[in-house]
Amino acid sequence: MKLSKLIIVATIAMSGAMNAGISYAADMVTLLLPENVNPRWESQDAAFFVQHMKKLAPNIEVQVVNANNDTATQQRQAEQALSKGAKVLIVIPIDGEAASIIADMGADEGVPVIAYDRMIQSQNTSFWVQADLRASGRAQAAHIVANTKQGDVLVMLKGSPTDPNAPTIANGQMDVLQSLFQSGERVLGYENWTQGWDPAVARQSMDQALTKLNNNVQGVVSSNDGNAGAAVASLAEQGMAGKVPVSGLDCTVAALQMMLTGEMTQSVWRDFNLMMLSTAQATIALVNGDSLDGIVVGNSPANSAGKEVPMVPVGFYNAVGEEGVAYVIEHDSSITKEDVCKGTAAATEFCGS
Repeated sequence: MKLSKLIIVATIAMSGAMNAGISYAADMVTLLLPENVNPRWESQDAAFFVQHMKKLAPNIEVQVVNANNDTATQQRQAEQALSKGAKVLIVIPIDGEAASIIADMGADEGVPVIAYDRMIQSQNTSFWVQADLRASGRAQAAHIVANTKQGDVLVMLKGSPTDPNAPTIANGQMDVLQSLFQSGERVLGYENWTQGWDPAVARQSMDQALTKLNNNVQGVVSSNDGNAGAAVASLAEQGMAGKVPVSGLDCTVAALQMMLTGEMTQSVWRDFNLMMLSTAQATIALVNGDSLDGIVVGNSPANSAGKEVPMVPVGFYNAVGEEGVAYVIEHDSSITKEDVCKGTAAATEFCGS
């Protein structure tokens, strides 16, 4: 059952309970999603969280809301969750600085706030779950470098300037690229941030890059799969798709399909199932007032508010080509070969095997 259906079912059930005069479950937690531009938030992260909570703590009610890239909406959703008696807020912030208000509101109410995937820049952030995104950025850049040659021109499509992960990824990319740009071994032809991680913004950037550079582009260092898909679409319009290496992050179904057809060449896969299992375990411990010992694996670097947040660091896999696609399908329970082998990807040797 897809998450959208789960939410509908939960909403109907909740509505029926309210009409019958039945109160909410004794314990309720709220997962606040940032947007629906990237399909992973609803189809993977939230779905995994709902599944793990249902299995580990069926007595805890789970509410899932989406702010659609509006920070004011996300703050209002947090306020509403607290007013309904949420015992824990799990927040994927649109803006890490703006979301500090949510963590501070939670602290005022004695409610722990978990930062999932993106850091919340507050002294009151209770817990953080994240992979090493700086290393992911290095993997992206290293792939593009390995598939280009001296003097080649690169485009950098960076993430959303309000997402604290975006500069972390970009810094990882520059760990690899800065010295090459300085020496002239590679040329930075164009770079831009992508507000809200919106593929339409990334597409505009890539179109501008190709126009500015007269199509003289040999590699695209893209910070996620949405940006990568936009780059591929722009390259395709110029007859260049499949001729230029393009990196990504998240290993979405669309990205895996493009990797099979050769239009995209690399993506970083993180185990959202494992990330949400750790999140569910921490959520349950916090609801019950238990220790996070056994869940926490060290602390984060200090956030901008100066707090080193207890965290679970999750590893990642550098998916390249057909071998990378096969690995993701084998290890990601939310993606099947049937999902990937549709459209133009269906005609590939991988899908015919």
